[in-house]
Amino acid sequence: MLEVALLSYVGVMSITPGPNNLMLATSGVNYGFRRTLPHMLGISIGCSAQVFITASLLAWVLQWVQAARLPLAVAGCLYLLWLSWKIAGAASPQAGQEGRPMSFAAAALFQWVNPKAWVMVLNASILFMPAATSQRLAAALLLAVIFAVVNLPCISLWAWMGERLRHLLASRRGLLMFNLGMGLLMGGTALYLLLDELRHAGWL
Repeated sequence: MLEVALLSYVGVMSITPGPNNLMLATSGVNYGFRRTLPHMLGISIGCSAQVFITASLLAWVLQWVQAARLPLAVAGCLYLLWLSWKIAGAASPQAGQEGRPMSFAAAALFQWVNPKAWVMVLNASILFMPAATSQRLAAALLLAVIFAVVNLPCISLWAWMGERLRHLLASRRGLLMFNLGMGLLMGGTALYLLLDELRHAGWL
């Protein structure tokens, strides 16, 4: 039963809208599914590494995250706002051929400042790790593998849907409107996350 709950949790958290999936949909539209593969793999492997390290060193990570939570959230949200600006200003279908989607390394590193990734990873580490410390490393490795196996198909759907939309947005005006909409949506997400963190910290 615990395994079903874990698979369900990772699946739901992976497939629901968030910074990663919004970026993948936009990348699918602008660059196509194949060129977005490194971005997708970077998210899945980066998130798996994050959950393995977090689950293995849970007590230390929890203390560290409490101290670093606000700076991490601010850094992540500022990066998202910068990405929103870049997405909203993306030009034409031809520009997608000249530009470059996010790389594997950049996508993997982004998970460490992605507020949604931290929520997913910390919750999974707390809820699904065994109490016995002797089993922690093996359990953390299994958790990381499950994250990669479940996460990749879920996020791939967003890039695939983006590529399907690409054919409907062949005109310059259509693509500009899509990129502007996605940029505004991403910017709104970043501001919401930032305000939520500031409220959590007692600043608002």
